[in-house]
Amino acid sequence: MEGLRALAVVLVLAGHAGQQLVPGGFVGVDVFFVISGFLITGLLVSEVNKTGRLSLSGFYARRAKRLLPAAVVVLVATLVLTFAFLPRTRWSATGWDVVSSGLYVMNWRLAEQSVDYLAANRAPSILQHFWSLGVEEQFYLVWPLLLVAALWLGRRRYARTSFMVAALALVAVPSFAWSVWLTGDNPARAYFVTTTRMWELALGGFVALLAAYLHRLPRPAAAALAWSGLVAIVASAFLLSESSAFPGYLALIPTLGTAAVIAGGPAAGNAGPAVLLAVRPVCAVGAISYSLYLWHWPLLVIAEARFGELTASAGLAVVAASVVPAALTYRYVENPIRRSETLAWQPTRSLQLGAVCTGVAVVAGLSFQLTVWPPAAPPAPPSLAVPTVGVNGTPAAVTSPAVAGATALGNSPTTSAAGIPVDRVGPFVPDPLVASQDGPDAWKDGCHTDQRSSEVRSCLYGDPDASFTVALAGDSHAAQWLPALQRVSVSKQWRLKSYTKSSCPFINSVVALDSRPYPSCTEWNERLRRTLTGDDRPDLLVVSTSFYVMVRDGAPVASQAQTAFADALRRTWSEMAGAGIPVVVLRDTPYHDKDIAECVSANPRKLTRCASDRDKVLAGGGGPAHEAASRQNDKVHLVDLNDAICPRERCAPVIGGALVYRDNNHVTATYMATLAPRLATALDRVLA
Repeated sequence: MEGLRALAVVLVLAGHAGQQLVPGGFVGVDVFFVISGFLITGLLVSEVNKTGRLSLSGFYARRAKRLLPAAVVVLVATLVLTFAFLPRTRWSATGWDVVSSGLYVMNWRLAEQSVDYLAANRAPSILQHFWSLGVEEQFYLVWPLLLVAALWLGRRRYARTSFMVAALALVAVPSFAWSVWLTGDNPARAYFVTTTRMWELALGGFVALLAAYLHRLPRPAAAALAWSGLVAIVASAFLLSESSAFPGYLALIPTLGTAAVIAGGPAAGNAGPAVLLAVRPVCAVGAISYSLYLWHWPLLVIAEARFGELTASAGLAVVAASVVPAALTYRYVENPIRRSETLAWQPTRSLQLGAVCTGVAVVAGLSFQLTVWPPAAPPAPPSLAVPTVGVNGTPAAVTSPAVAGATALGNSPTTSAAGIPVDRVGPFVPDPLVASQDGPDAWKDGCHTDQRSSEVRSCLYGDPDASFTVALAGDSHAAQWLPALQRVSVSKQWRLKSYTKSSCPFINSVVALDSRPYPSCTEWNERLRRTLTGDDRPDLLVVSTSFYVMVRDGAPVASQAQTAFADALRRTWSEMAGAGIPVVVLRDTPYHDKDIAECVSANPRKLTRCASDRDKVLAGGGGPAHEAASRQNDKVHLVDLNDAICPRERCAPVIGGALVYRDNNHVTATYMATLAPRLATALDRVLA
């Protein structure tokens, strides 16, 4: 069993250190789930067989002293590491992550964030790995209670096993069915929620209930079973990847493999995988696997925050270094508490210890919010902080030069000193701590469709009674232009309607999301095209988008992906133009390899560290496809305002007292609003 634990934790650590090494290393967590279900069920059944009863207080006391002390040590240490090494933009979220992890509900927090548009571009949580511990603890709450019910119903000894099997089936069957369905419908959420994972622990429970029969297997059959299981685990780690539809059906490979190793291992003896898994060094890794799992991820996150994206070798070095705190935690925290005779004889003390550990984690996480107190003021509405359109589209004067934004660049942005990256600037808005909230009004007005929905939602801006209508359509890279378009529409007395959806371009083809077809996007586009060519036909269609991988014959187009995307955009725009609707394509904005708001927060006196190479960041995103797709159609007009967003060889993070970017690929609403004069001029040229 220690050898299986060692295999599981090595797969997880190697996968986190470098996905190119073990692309499906995440299956190590599934191995842990089956092991946990087997051990816990075995212990509970053993207690019932010996005493004829089950002590819930004793069970929870053992879980508390086994898991909580080491966890709270890592949680508190993580707060210290966060304060010392992570930018302030992550402090508040980390505090709440500690609270969620201390209460063992981190998986539900991550599940909610997986469908939260504002959280989509955030760096991974330093406590993201606590999601699996949450799943296990929640199973531990449910399974003993079901077992008690099964024992009461099967009061006769010969009936116990059948009732316990029925209890496990009550958990496993609906959980597996739900896992398969939700993985297809909402894979990001399916990965984290407890309800899609409980069947994996139940599978281990089934093996425990059948242990007496499995021990009688003929040695050759047991060896074949166990070795095939080990091959399945290792194969799944190398054949699966983050793009796989997981958990769902695919989770059967590592989980059944683990069950096979456990089922066949005892009868196989040295003819089975024990010849590899039971050697002393492997067992030593298995012994510290819990602490190793707890420590490795925070150290990886810290290293990446300090040194940038890690190579595979650097990641391996970090996870190797995590052996040191893991061994110390095992030696001085786990073992003394687990082997304490006082706690063993007095379960109440163990429960009290668990309550203290949970309380410390919650109080520490809540107290950590004081590190960002008082909280930064939310972004001011751009209409209160930026200029409107001047005469003939020239930048209008502003009452406060500190928030001039793009207007500070004057009429020649590429030669303006205001666009040169510098180490220090004066006051600027928005505060990097709340920059992620500085988005378009479509968010708060409820008309930005989320990933799951295919409903076409729209918001009306500008002059609602105007005779000239402009429609904005696309994904979040289209929505980011809304602040500028709103000001243009007001000044020109246009009617403006926005139609935007998360991670979904305006396109007449199937695109991929997480390497799988994105059906809600396809349906949303079909409905939107009917809207735009129907009674609500606009006089001008404005589009923009990030880059997307197309889907052909049910699979992502891997080769010539840019060409396939450009061809699909060209067809879509030509259809709109053919329907008599002029199309303006707003060339995509810079796509950085770092979160600019976070970088600015971490380097307030060295902002040049946050300046990216212009050619590199403009080569990312949807820009190249926009340029290719807009050629040779006189009713499709490309508007490129990137000279006023990244005017020099390196892109300044702050221009004219405005933070330019709210993450690594979106412009703040504050800065975007200051582009209104230039956008007005460009649209005038198109309409002329």
